[in-house]
Amino acid sequence: MNLNSENKTILIAPLNWGLGHATRCIPIIKALQENNFTPIIASDGIALELLRKEFPYLKTLELPSYQIEYAKNGKNFKWKLIKSLPKMLEAIREEKNIVKKWIKKYEINGIISDNRLGVFSKNIPSVFITHQLNVMTGNTTWITSKLHQHIIKKYKACWVPDINAQLNLTGKLGHIENNTLKVQYLGPLSRMHKMALPIQYDLMVILSGPEPQRGLLETHLKEEVKRFQGKVVFIKGIIESKQIKEQIENVTYYNFMKTRQLEQTFNESKKVLCRSGYTTIMDLVKLNKKAFFIPTPGQYEQIYLAEKLQKEGLVPYSTQEDFKIEDLSQIDQFKGLPELDTTVNWEELFKVF
Repeated sequence: MNLNSENKTILIAPLNWGLGHATRCIPIIKALQENNFTPIIASDGIALELLRKEFPYLKTLELPSYQIEYAKNGKNFKWKLIKSLPKMLEAIREEKNIVKKWIKKYEINGIISDNRLGVFSKNIPSVFITHQLNVMTGNTTWITSKLHQHIIKKYKACWVPDINAQLNLTGKLGHIENNTLKVQYLGPLSRMHKMALPIQYDLMVILSGPEPQRGLLETHLKEEVKRFQGKVVFIKGIIESKQIKEQIENVTYYNFMKTRQLEQTFNESKKVLCRSGYTTIMDLVKLNKKAFFIPTPGQYEQIYLAEKLQKEGLVPYSTQEDFKIEDLSQIDQFKGLPELDTTVNWEELFKVF
């Protein structure tokens, strides 16, 4: 417990890009509270909705949307992103002005930004969280990485949720040569805990990420799971006001789950079928679960992680269009993700404030 925090107010702002940035901020928000800080949560869209459900008693604020749109065809992902760049830059400018006002209004003493580029102040300690010191964008990786590193340099610290060792999860994404950034490796961050529970499901399907790709994968997998021999729990990753549960033959469908129920369901499931998003990978490490990955089409970072982990003999993967339910039999030929130390020295990290 940090007794020097004097109940300082910390603004924590995750990017609304799927649910990963929001969910990995959950353990940070809890750690802030445990160390006598007062967190204020800021985001937009489903990321903000999710955090409001997790922390109904905390102050939440709405930031402008980056309006990131995914292409239906993965090959067009980069061009769709480039097209939405002017809107995104406008949102970042707006974000900067809003944050400036909030610092005065809410007497904010520090900032934690999870990939929100406009959430920063020169006047108070500002920390940036990312697992991408290098930003993969195919043949433009060098320029996107340089631009990202230029932004990170402004911050007082950069927290990377991985370990700085030969055996690590992010590879080239989270480790750079000749590093001049103020990087601190936290170890994998997860809101999950491993529990010794009896297995209830042979397969857990968990979807995440922005539309339309989340919906396209849902449609594809609903057909595929019909051929699966065993009990399936299928979490669609749609955040709505009420939870909806539906039973169709051997498959139990949920629109979403809050952390406690999700944690229990993970622990009660034998195998997991999911995206290769980095937050999901960290959850699987913590829970010591074997998995099969389907990276989001066109998302270079997820494709890189899936390829890396398959090459290392840890987790198999398939492309979205080629996936067949029979592919899950490959899981047994892979080692599964390594058990890494996930204890974080929050007191030491929070000294930045």
